[in-house]
Amino acid sequence: MLNLLGQILIYVVPFLLVLTFIVTIHELGHFLIARAFKVKIDRFAVGFGRAIASRTDRHGTEWRLGWMPLGGYVKFSGDLDAASVPDKAGLAELRSRVIAENGPGAERDYFHFKPVWQRALITAGGPFANFVLAIAIFSAMYMALGDVVAPPRVTNVTPDSAAAAAGFQPNDLILEANGGVIRSGEDVIRIVTLSSATPVDFVVERAGQRVELVATPVRTVTQDAISGEIKVGRIGLEMGYRRDEVRFVRYNPVEAVGAAVNKTGEVLSTTLHYLGRIFTGRESGDMLNGPLGIAKAAGGISQQATAGEAPVSLKAANLGLSLVQLAAILSIGIGFINLMPIPVLDGGHLVFYAYEAVAKKPVAARVQEAGYRVGLALLACLMLFATWNDLQKLSLFKFLGGLVS
Repeated sequence: MLNLLGQILIYVVPFLLVLTFIVTIHELGHFLIARAFKVKIDRFAVGFGRAIASRTDRHGTEWRLGWMPLGGYVKFSGDLDAASVPDKAGLAELRSRVIAENGPGAERDYFHFKPVWQRALITAGGPFANFVLAIAIFSAMYMALGDVVAPPRVTNVTPDSAAAAAGFQPNDLILEANGGVIRSGEDVIRIVTLSSATPVDFVVERAGQRVELVATPVRTVTQDAISGEIKVGRIGLEMGYRRDEVRFVRYNPVEAVGAAVNKTGEVLSTTLHYLGRIFTGRESGDMLNGPLGIAKAAGGISQQATAGEAPVSLKAANLGLSLVQLAAILSIGIGFINLMPIPVLDGGHLVFYAYEAVAKKPVAARVQEAGYRVGLALLACLMLFATWNDLQKLSLFKFLGGLVS
């Protein structure tokens, strides 16, 4: 029983805290822009289910804390359907009802009767808030902690590996990969792991000369302490650094924001690159995580942050910093996913609004309904695929197979 409680504290609690925080910020993005445009809002909820606590502000908005910490939501007055995009008939019915209850002109306070550009900005406010959150977190970390720049040097080349075939030698200083400047070993790992069976162009410094090398990563099954078993590209290099080449960089507020924006762009670029390789059949997609995988990652990060001999205060600070970093990465992911042009997501709503702006009328009800169902099916397939990956990496099927045999 104590072991079960320990697992819940390590895996479930950090996951729920991070997820609820990110989703709340996402919904707050919708809320703040809607409030700026004087949209009537019924409720802003953190968590789902029965309310633990609630209050109503002077604008008539209920602020609610639900007992299930699985995210949150904002409810605009007059929402008629799950997609929040009623058709022409639905708008007419809503307008008549609002006028009958509150008098002529009251409909102008409702989301659905705002100009299409305002509705689009309100809808985009959620993903935008996720990106702003990530930039704020990275900026704070750069200002508080700075950054360590340690150009990677090759310390060992595995015999008969892709790196050996490419001509890498110990003490090579890696300067570039695929045209991008390499600042650390993490840059090399990020590029190589997502380039299985695809040649990578390197530039190294050897004895004061620039040398161009081409290595093709080999897809290899590896066991990651946080993600579990995954298939990634490997070329057979071990990297280190020389102490005299390590630089500690401090950032002022402007530089920190610039570096944070670059970091956020880098995460988005890597995500798009990986998804593109999945759709072209060059990656298996086993690094796509669902809720189980994210919970496992949160637990793994928590264990790593609190491992070893150190004062409790230092472990707590390390844990907090690690979870905040995870929140930044997940916030970018949630913002990106919500911008996908799927009707049940913010991106799908933006597609509907783009049509409305051009056609001067909302999308027909039957089209919305069909899009909504297709969107749900796509999301369900994506969730099933990600959950399948999670279960594979958790070795659940091997465990069940052992029970059956």
